[in-house]
Amino acid sequence: MRAALRQKIIAVCDKKILAKGDTVGVSFYAFFANKNDDPALLMEAATWWIQTHQLDHFEKALKIKQLVAGGL
Repeated sequence: MRAALRQKIIAVCDKKILAKGDTVGVSFYAFFANKNDDPALLMEAATWWIQTHQLDHFEKALKIKQLVAGGL
């Protein structure tokens, strides 16, 4: 996963955790605007989320942050 996407995911997770607590859930769509202006980046996130890690549609933001920060 490219560094810019990792940074964006961590920042979004941090923001959601700060606003709603450690149990807040996110989907990979949370890291993108409603308009699909970068399909390649969206597919990169979807591939990481669905194929690589076989995650559910919604996962805890804390879990996602830890996976991304750990380089997984």
